[in-house]
Amino acid sequence: MYVAGFLLLLGPLVTLHELGHLLMGRLFGVKAESFSVGFGKELVGFNDRHGTRWKLSALPLGGYVQFKGDMNPASVPDPGAPVEPGSFQAAALWKRALIVAAGPVTNLVVAIAIFFAFNLYFGKPLPAEPDEVGLVAGFAENSRAEAAGFRVGDRIVAIDGGSKASWREIQQTIMLRPNQRFVITVERGGDRIDLPVTSAAEKFTDRFGNTQTVGLIGVRTQETAERYAPMAVGEALLRSVRQCADAMQAMVTGIAQIVRGDRDFSEMGGPIKIAKFSGEQMSEGPLNFIELAALISLNLAFINFLPIPALDGGHLMFYLAEAIRRKPVGPQVTEWAYRTGIALVLMLMVVVTVNDIVTLPIFGS
Repeated sequence: MYVAGFLLLLGPLVTLHELGHLLMGRLFGVKAESFSVGFGKELVGFNDRHGTRWKLSALPLGGYVQFKGDMNPASVPDPGAPVEPGSFQAAALWKRALIVAAGPVTNLVVAIAIFFAFNLYFGKPLPAEPDEVGLVAGFAENSRAEAAGFRVGDRIVAIDGGSKASWREIQQTIMLRPNQRFVITVERGGDRIDLPVTSAAEKFTDRFGNTQTVGLIGVRTQETAERYAPMAVGEALLRSVRQCADAMQAMVTGIAQIVRGDRDFSEMGGPIKIAKFSGEQMSEGPLNFIELAALISLNLAFINFLPIPALDGGHLMFYLAEAIRRKPVGPQVTEWAYRTGIALVLMLMVVVTVNDIVTLPIFGS
């Protein structure tokens, strides 16, 4: 299941990412010499009528488009090659920027499209009894909320000034932020009271053995039923964009928490953990698997937009510098920056892969 899930998940997402680069390049008349799913030795391939070599390579951890004038698959410009018509370097700066941005933008569009389809099909979840949303029914042992002055019957209406319309919103806001101080507004006897409380950091393990740190304040909720209301096309699209924005914000928050020590580094995942998650979600059914595909697609967009040389964001950073300076960055600086970027990416890959391996169930984790 791990292998099947990994190939069915990452293969199409990587292919779509690279197709974004390729099609935008063709739109601007830039010749692509090769289009590869995977890295390393070619397993199978063919040449199309445009002269592009399409191939499946041995290491299924990504992919690339190598345009004319590129020195390597990381799209590092070849300083010794003449700038010829149809080469990537011959394209105007704004065209090069759009070609590079097209990959992660494609992943972003894929994620929005999946959420959009879900929203149109299922509708928007709404509480069947809105007045019961946020009612505190009890407290856990050593509850931080009870110690902060919460009472049974209080109704949570806002967190840090932001209103919450469902228990799902309340839970997600707190669970994603362990060891964080919140000011929670409750309704009590017709009055609104602000109660400061700091969430505890607790380890949560799902039925597959995956462990993550969550924030808890020790509140027991009153069970409320949900109904689903149909959404118009425009509303569904706006909700999909907000869902993607919220997911990206959660990624940034998670990375910051790992840096601060509020979350274990072991929660970071690489290819093996993606394979594990994809196999697990595929066993849960197609909808879970498709939702995971949307989140992984968002991750690909987020990572590739990081300003690290050798990633798409690094290329865009150099193009921004070129636009400001009105001339390209020197070839020696460019080469060393890309070498450093590739080294950083490879080191991160090694670290997260080792982390993935030691957290597999076969090691008793």
